[in-house]
Amino acid sequence: MPVGTAGAMKGITLEDLETLGAQIMLCNTYHLHIRPGEDVVAEAGGLHKFIGWDKPILTDSGGFQVFSLEALRKVTDEGVSFASHLDGTPLFLGPEEAMTIQRKLGADIIMCFDQCPPSKAPRGEIETAVDRTLKWAKECKKVHEQACHPERSRRVDTRERDGSTPLTMTRSPLLFGIIQGGLHRDLRKKCAEELIAIGFDGYAIGGLAVGESEEEMYGVLDDVCPLLPKGKPRYLMGVGRIEQMETAVAKGIDMFDCVLPMREARHGTIYGSDGSKIRILNAQYIHDHSPIDADSPSPLSRRHSKSYLNHLLRSGERLGETIACMQNMGITLERIRSLRKRLE
Repeated sequence: MPVGTAGAMKGITLEDLETLGAQIMLCNTYHLHIRPGEDVVAEAGGLHKFIGWDKPILTDSGGFQVFSLEALRKVTDEGVSFASHLDGTPLFLGPEEAMTIQRKLGADIIMCFDQCPPSKAPRGEIETAVDRTLKWAKECKKVHEQACHPERSRRVDTRERDGSTPLTMTRSPLLFGIIQGGLHRDLRKKCAEELIAIGFDGYAIGGLAVGESEEEMYGVLDDVCPLLPKGKPRYLMGVGRIEQMETAVAKGIDMFDCVLPMREARHGTIYGSDGSKIRILNAQYIHDHSPIDADSPSPLSRRHSKSYLNHLLRSGERLGETIACMQNMGITLERIRSLRKRLE
């Protein structure tokens, strides 16, 4: 899932994203709540109309962003009191607030509010976070069910550009639970089993890709994935390195999100369709007039040269960011499409 934090992608348009074959995007609850506010979005007819995107949207709960504001927040069993990073306005976010905001935004997949501790935090801190995550998950499910109509809403199919298997959007959003527990096998197992007992439309694994080793991350997947119900999506949050996603898929993961492909592009690391990575700002590319990537999913990379992209990024020209972002996002989406086809 490409990450459009505030409803937009840095460097590329949503139309650009569609040409690359993106099926779904992630938007950030915290940032949209702070500005422009969920009421403004609801007034516009929901996120799809507000931003002009007619494919599925997943919104996170805002929990990760709130917990990253360590100096600006206070956590209790009821939720989190925090100060806006923009102007210091006092705010509160808990399970009911997270559900209400996401429903007003009008996303197709919404996430339970959870507490996301650092993966290597002391065990006692992680135990508390797991207990709060489970308590809040029950409250989120209750609020969600009260807000949903008793009958399942009409489904609308959207298809990939090649006409293959459709994604499904629902007017009543799907609700995913988030499994926490750090690197502790017993806490991850407890969290997963209790969330499954509550019952959700999908299950996310949170609190990873935040400083632990690859081996430690894969170990958590080995412990958790076999516990999860077959036929329900498994979402590994915050992971976007292509090789890591490929390994995670082999372990049972279906969904990912990450800002990494776009961030690396803006800073000059360019992915190749042959699996390579180059630092396009290096001096060796000043005189390299070959195409950025002759086999790229992005027409911009087939049209423009490495020397031109080197020049644009060195000059601080926005077009350079666009070309680079289109390349990295295109390669990431193409690799995932290829992987999915191999599994069909």
